[in-house]
Formats: sequence, C-alpha cells, structure tokens
Amino acid sequence: MITYLTHNQINKQHWDECIEQSSNGNVYALSWYLDIVHPCWEALVEDDYVSVMPLTGNKKFGVSYLFQPFFVQQLGVFSKETISAEKICRFINAIPEKFKFAEIKLNSGNLFSSDFENIDNHRNIELDLSYDYAVLSRNYSSNTKRDIAKARSAGITITDDVASAEIVRLFRNNRGKEVKHWGDDEYERFLRLVAEALRRGHCFIKGAKNTDNQLVAGAIFMTSHNRIVFLFSGADELNKEFHALSFLIDETIKEYSGTGITFDFEGSDNDGLARFYKGFGGHEVSYPSLRFNKTRGILRLALKIFKNK
Repeated sequence: MITYLTHNQINKQHWDECIEQSSNGNVYALSWYLDIVHPCWEALVEDDYVSVMPLTGNKKFGVSYLFQPFFVQQLGVFSKETISAEKICRFINAIPEKFKFAEIKLNSGNLFSSDFENIDNHRNIELDLSYDYAVLSRNYSSNTKRDIAKARSAGITITDDVASAEIVRLFRNNRGKEVKHWGDDEYERFLRLVAEALRRGHCFIKGAKNTDNQLVAGAIFMTSHNRIVFLFSGADELNKEFHALSFLIDETIKEYSGTGITFDFEGSDNDGLARFYKGFGGHEVSYPSLRFNKTRGILRLALKIFKNK
C-alpha cells in the first residue's frame, strides 16, 4: 500500500535506511539533503518504507505543483526491492490529486512501459573507475589529452585546501553571470548544503591553482552509494587556455581509479558539456522526467507564463 505523508509524518531514519539499501539510491534522496534543498518536502511511502518517492512541491496562484529543486539531478522512486515498471506506475498514479502540475526528474533506475505518456528522457554521463588509471586515460579523447598536457605544462597544481565559498565566487564571477535564475538565496542554500555534506563525510572539494598560487578552477563533489557526483564547479575565464578544470577532473579520476566507484558527471543534455564529459571516456546513461498539467483555462496559461520566466 502506498501512503502519502506530509513532511512531519516522515520517519527520516526509516527513510534513509530505504535510500541506503536501494540499488538505485543516491545522495539527492537522503533526508538531510532534501531538508536543505527543499525543507517542506513530502513523500509517498510503500508499506514500512520498502519503497519511497520524495515529493518536492510548492503552490503558485493557489495551485499545488511539483518541481525539481536546485542542486538535485535525479529523484523518483527508490526501493529495497526490484523496481518494476508496474511499481513506478503505481507510485505515479498515487501522486495526490492536489498536485495539478508537475515537471520532475526521476532516476535511471525508474523504467516505464513504452506506452506511458508524459515521459521525457535525459542524458547523464558516467565513468566506471574499476580500471587502473593507465587504462582509463587511454580512453580519453585526443582533445582531452591535449588539454591536460597544456595544464601540466603551465604548472597547474591541485589542492584540497580550498573553501566552497571560493569556488562559488569563482563561478559567479565567470559563467555564473549568465545564470539569471540563481540569486543570493540559492547560493547561500548551496553553501549550507556543502557544509552539511562535509560534516557528514559525503563531500570533498578540490581546487586548481596557477604558478602565482591563484585559484583558477575548483569543483565540489558529493559522495554516496559508491558514486562520486561532480556537483558544482567554477573556472576563471581569463585563464581558460590552461584547461585547469580538465586537469582537476583528470587528477580526481587518477586518485579514485581502480576503486570500482562510478564517476558521475551529472549531465548533460547540453551537447557541448556532454562532449566535454565524454572526452574522459564517459558513457551515456539516460534517466526519465515526468510532466503533467491538469489545470484549465486561465490557470493553465498563468502557470505556463510562470514556468517560462
């Protein structure tokens, strides 16, 4: 039986036990992660937390809707048992009627029957780190190998002694200028998330410095379920010819090579980014998203305008 629970009704110890024991579990679905990215999250729970699905909702124009929080690539259904297409359909059908609109991303373990409507597929890039570095690096593209060589020749060095705020600042001063939908509140929430992840041992940070000891690139990685997630990065556009971020990723792959961990590049539907990630030998893994709109008339139009802002 699938039950809808409000936030205060969720037993977070049982919830996290389910996520930890799920073959498709990920860091995004852990209760502490959800508490920060979306404090009022709710849930669908099957039996005694055998299977679960977080519901990240809000209300606009008096209409309840589901959306994907920032810094969360994949949610959906997680289970201690085998996840069948039939189970996924039962969870989707159990979403309360109060939610009239939804655009949410599920996870790569959530498969649907071919006739299920309102499903789109998205692209993720992953790299199996079971092999030693010599094998992994041979699978790099020629462009990636050339970029790493340039960084090494330029004297770029990697450090663990870098703060998350420095990387956020690096991002905001460069590519982040084009990201209009993130403001101070979103970045502050992200820094709280990283601080909590570090406290719990689910995160590590790396920076890349030039010969003047200037930070020119940095990345924040989340860890769980035998997986490293390349969650966030920043790079100095004025020093892009040094390819410091490519060198940083390469050094991380080298450090964890032979461990059997999956390096999750966390994307991307963007062809340029996907090509960059594939340059490290990564392969595509798809995951679905669900969308529906049960509103009518002026509310349907209002939500469409709000979504496109």
